[in-house]
Amino acid sequence: MTTLIYLIPVALFLGALGLSGFLWALRSGQYEDLDGAVERILIDQDDKPGR
Repeated sequence: MTTLIYLIPVALFLGALGLSGFLWALRSGQYEDLDGAVERILIDQDDKPGR
């Protein structure tokens, strides 16, 4: 029973840490253009100058 005194605050802290990380990612625009990253993989960039 005494271990719950330690485990509950640790679990709440880790949950809050994960939630704050997710909210930070939302605010910084990590999820704005999901289709653009997929399309950039398929684009062939031959515009590089010759060597």
